[in-house]
Amino acid sequence: MRFTPAALSLSLALALSASTLHSAALVQPLDPRAVALESAGKAALAAGNPQDAIDSFEAALAIQPGSIAITLDLADAHRAQGMQGKALHYYRVAIARDPQNLDAIAGEGAALVEKGAVEKARRNLSRLQWLCKDCSQASNLATLIAKGPSPRIVSADDVKPKPVVSTN
Repeated sequence: MRFTPAALSLSLALALSASTLHSAALVQPLDPRAVALESAGKAALAAGNPQDAIDSFEAALAIQPGSIAITLDLADAHRAQGMQGKALHYYRVAIARDPQNLDAIAGEGAALVEKGAVEKARRNLSRLQWLCKDCSQASNLATLIAKGPSPRIVSADDVKPKPVVSTN
C-alpha cells in the first residue's frame, strides 16, 4: 500500500515518455531567408559547385537550426564533394531527429556504399524495405549496393612528394 503512489507516478511517467517517442516529428515552416539560401545552395549544387552549396546550406542552417530538409541538403552537398564521413554525420543527425525519414536512411546507405561499408548499407536497405515496400529510395539504394563501391586507384605520381627549392 505504501508503494502505490510511487508505482502510479512511475507508470504515468513511463507511459508519457513512451508516447512521446512515437509521435511524429515537428515540421516548422522555414524562414524566408533560409528558403532563399537553400535554393541558392541547390542551384550551386546543380551547377557543380559543392563548396558554394555547403556555404549556403550552412548559412541556412544557422538561420533555421532544426531543419531536417536543410540538414539533408548539406549532407548531399558533402557527398557530392566526396566527403562521405561528414555526409554520414549529417544524415545521422537527420535520422536522430526523424527516425523514419526515408531520404536520410537512403542517403546514409548511399554514403556507406561510397565508403565501402556495403554490409552496413544493406542494413539501411532492409530498414527502408521494412518502412516502405516499393519506394524509389529503396530501389535506388539497392541499385547502388548491387553496383558496389567505386574502386579508388592511387598512382605513384599522386603520392610522390614535390621537391621545393629555396635559397638560403
